[in-house]
Amino acid sequence: MQNIETDRLLLRNFSEKDAESMLEYLSNPRVNCFLGDKISTWEEAISNANKKSEDDSYIAVCLKDGGDLIGELFTMKEEPDTYNVGWNFNQKYEGKGYASESAKALLQYLFEQQGARRVYAYVEDDNYRSQKLCERLGMRKEGCFLEFISFTKYEDGTPKYENTFQYAILKKEWLETANR
Repeated sequence: MQNIETDRLLLRNFSEKDAESMLEYLSNPRVNCFLGDKISTWEEAISNANKKSEDDSYIAVCLKDGGDLIGELFTMKEEPDTYNVGWNFNQKYEGKGYASESAKALLQYLFEQQGARRVYAYVEDDNYRSQKLCERLGMRKEGCFLEFISFTKYEDGTPKYENTFQYAILKKEWLETANR
């Protein structure tokens, strides 16, 4: 992936040097969908950073000033021209607009350079911050999938299924809002 710069951020490929920062935010996932990404050791962090460094669908979000890794974006292409996107940020950087700034840059990149026609995101019904982010990006809520997927279990061992919203935006809608 080519680097993308915003006013305050640099979006780039991951590298092994990101392991320490990854350990900080992936050791205690706050949203159930990231429980599968949980890491607990330095070795797991290095392995995770190296794995993501070889995959352009994972994008490191770093502060331009200092280069600190503060979170990540991810994409999954569905042929021919649709992308599923998501994000995961270190809690200590919340409330500063970094998720919005980086996600907006990602959507612009997907629409203008990767030929995306449609971009969508899945968001759990209790993840209010991501719902608000989707709305700030101009995405519309298309529906709610009841008991859509399970990332964790109840104390009795049965799966806990998440209600999940789908948000989406078309390129023509993105261009309309970008030109306002």
